[in-house]
Formats: sequence, C-alpha cells, structure tokens
Amino acid sequence: MAWALKLPLADEVIESGLVQDFDASLSGIGQELGAGAYSMSDVLALPIFKQEESNLPPDNENKILPFQYVLCAATSPAVKLHDETLTYLNQGQSYEIRMLDNRKMGELPEITGKMVKSIIRVVFHDRRLQYTEHQQLEGWRWNRPGDRILDLDIPMSVGMVDPRANPTQLNTVEFLWDPSKRTSVFIQVHCISTEFTMRKHGGEKGVPFRIQIDTFKENEGGEYTEHLHSASCQVKVFKPKGADRKQKTDREKMEKRAPQEKEKYQPSYETTILTECSPWPEATYVNNSPSPGFNSSAHNSFPVAEGNGSPNHQPEPVVQVADLSCHLLRRDSESSQNLLPTATPQDAQQWLHRNRFSPFCRLFTNFSGADLLKLTREDVIQICGPADGIRLFNALKGRVVRPRLTVYVCQESQQAREEKQENGDAASSTFFVYHAIYLEDLTAVELTEKIAQLFSISPPQISQIFKQGPTGIHVLVSDEMIQNFQDETCFVLDTMKAETNDGYHIILK
Repeated sequence: MAWALKLPLADEVIESGLVQDFDASLSGIGQELGAGAYSMSDVLALPIFKQEESNLPPDNENKILPFQYVLCAATSPAVKLHDETLTYLNQGQSYEIRMLDNRKMGELPEITGKMVKSIIRVVFHDRRLQYTEHQQLEGWRWNRPGDRILDLDIPMSVGMVDPRANPTQLNTVEFLWDPSKRTSVFIQVHCISTEFTMRKHGGEKGVPFRIQIDTFKENEGGEYTEHLHSASCQVKVFKPKGADRKQKTDREKMEKRAPQEKEKYQPSYETTILTECSPWPEATYVNNSPSPGFNSSAHNSFPVAEGNGSPNHQPEPVVQVADLSCHLLRRDSESSQNLLPTATPQDAQQWLHRNRFSPFCRLFTNFSGADLLKLTREDVIQICGPADGIRLFNALKGRVVRPRLTVYVCQESQQAREEKQENGDAASSTFFVYHAIYLEDLTAVELTEKIAQLFSISPPQISQIFKQGPTGIHVLVSDEMIQNFQDETCFVLDTMKAETNDGYHIILK
C-alpha cells in the first residue's frame, strides 16, 4: 500500500522535475565551442540537400584514397572553419600539381606497372553557372578567339605521357602517367573569375572555379574508361600578380582580428590538397581515341591554345609550329603553292608538309583539298590557334601580303618627248604602258633596285633618283619622301646622263 500511495505526486513536484530536465537539455547552447563550432554548411553538404552529390563514397576517416593530388599554391587564410579551402591563382601562371600514388601494399594490383589516365578540367563552382555552362563558355570563346581556358606547361611537367587537348573543349586536358614514378603536371588557367560576373558598377566579385581531376584505368579493350578516383579544389583566378595581392590583403585582415575571431578561421597552408569528389558527369562519355579534331602527340609536341567550349569543352591544342615564313604568302610562289580542290587526302598531307604545316597533318588526316578549302577563317583559327590559323587560311586561299606602297611607272620615249615639244603636253596622243613597283622597305635603295630590275640594268648604273617638283625643279628622292608617296601614284620616268660617271639619273615626272 505504501508503494501505491507514492504514485500520485503533487502537480508542483511534476512541474519541477520537467523544468529541471528541460534546463539540462538546453545546457551548452550559446556557449563558445571554439574549433568544434557547429556549421550549417555540414548539413547543407549532405546528399539530401545536394542530390547531385549523393553518389559520393561514404565518409570514412580510415579510408585511404588510391591517389592524392596536391596543387602547389597557398590557401587563403580568410576561410572559416569547416568551409572548403579557397586558393588564389594568377592568370597564365604555371602551377604544379603533384600526382601522388597513395595506395597501400597490394591495393589495385591491376594498375601496378601500368599507366593510368587523368583528366584535368576547370569548371564552375557556382551551381547557377553550371546550368548555363555552355552559354557562358561560348561567350568567353567569342570574346577571346583562339585562346584556351586551360593549358599544360609541357616543358616544366615531369612524368607526363601522351598529353592531349580537344580543340572543342577549351577547359580540359588529359594525359597518361605511371603511379610508380614521380609525376608533376604544370597547368595554366587563362580565364579570370570576373569574366563571368554580371557587370554593374565596377569592383565586381569574381566567381569561383573548381579544378577537378578524374583518373581512370585501362579496361579489357585498351580504353581508359574505368573510374578510379576524383578530387577537386576551389580556386579564384586573378589577373597577373592579382592573386598575390589578394593573398596579402586576406593575411593583413586576419592579423587585425581579435584572437577569438581568428579561431573561427582556417590557417593558410602552403599547398592545396584536392579533396575527394564525384566523378565529372561526362567523364564516362569521354572519347579516348584520337579524332581528327583531337591532337595527341608526343610529350614534347603537345599543342594547347585555342578557345572554344564550356567547362565541359576543352581547350584546343596550342601547337608550336615551325616558322611558316613569308614565302607562303609571296606572289612568285603563289601558283605553285596553291592547294587544288581536286587534291586527295594524300595530296593535302603533302601540301601541308611542303608548306611547313606538318604539326597539323594529324588533325587533317582525312581532309581532301576540297575539305580544307571549305574551312572558314574562324574554323581554321579555332583548330590551329590565332597565329597559325591565319597563316594557314591565307596559304589555303593563296592570299598575298599587300605591299606597303605601290607605284606605277613607265619610260618616256624619245618620240613622246618630240611630240610634247611640238604639240604641248595636252595634245600628246602617245600610248604609255605602265609597270607596277611594289615597295616594302620604303627606301631610296629599294626603289633604285626595283627600277633597275624593271629595265634590266644593274643598280649601280642609277646614280640618283630625282622627282620633278614645282617649276620643273629636280628634288632628290629620299627615304622620307618615299614614305610620304601616296599609294598607287603614277610616274613617267625620264633619264639624264650623269656628269661624273657612266651612270644615269632617273627623273620621276
């Protein structure tokens, strides 16, 4: 009975117990938690909020990833705890990425002694820009014709084999490497973060990019399609030296913060470790065999430099072509150098070799003469880059370099002089035949040589060249006078015996 009598408790006792329990459950809320502070970014990063990342491997602190990629650039000190690191890069500067084999003994024995393929791409970090990626990069390509978003610095790279760049994908490069050997790849990013910012009143905040690396192993068919590992990091790209200034500004701001505030931010690390991520969505659809527009060549002949594409589109190879020299454009070789529409693919290959376009022969393997001649100027620039593309287009079309100055001359005959004396200038009915002289250097020496060549005499036989001026005076022709000649001016040449030697004076009337 005593036990039964204790069951009914007074209302105030029940309320007191509930209050104590509730107070205990609230203990610690609002207190400073230091380095372990809770961040909503952890929750927002969960697959339930970002379904596109739901295929990430389960988080396991003890898991050792097969590879590790280290970008040799310092992280920003102005990044809060639990947020992803942010690294600043200078436009066009070469940055090293170390490709490290992180496998445990006996792990992935099928790639031991074999090559793996890695694809490096620059993509948008902002989800909104990812949805409009193609339009964004197309706009960039038209504003920067011939440029690439991402390049490999071949001379500085170590351990990289068979580098490739697709002309239609300006933001991607790929290569093979042996995990058992030291491999360091140097990359250059040519687009800056503010180029994709909506322009308002200046001082716009640049958008962040992601550098992502996807690595694949070879399948039974010899194609590198079996995914092994993916990792990425967040970067912002500034104009040359801008990244250094931004890093310094962030460091100075952090130094001014109170110690308690500093605890909320990550320290700056000398290098950036790429963190594991999902494979790039298009990675499984990458064509691993070279195509006519996909340049794959030896390590020392990697081409990279062109502009077309979206973060999924890759930079075109910028091929270092031998000096194509001016003879491709000269008139005297025009007829023999022209490519005919009837040329077979073999003839077209020979024409490319003969005209010193050998680095592009692989790109145009199956192109006939008609195919090459149908290419527009924009097509050729997109494939070969701006400098070499313009040269190739001019060679295909048989275009010549327009001379700086063209003058027309004819030699006045003795009969014409007599008619002038008898009938006056206006009554002369003599028919004059003019010859064109094309000048490049715009000097008196060049004009002397061209006139001597025209009339089949040696240049020393021409003592001086004069221009007939007002009231019939003879003005000595100098370099400066030639530079002020109007283009396509007509002259009648008269000759006068030199007093001091057996030569002649030329008079331009």
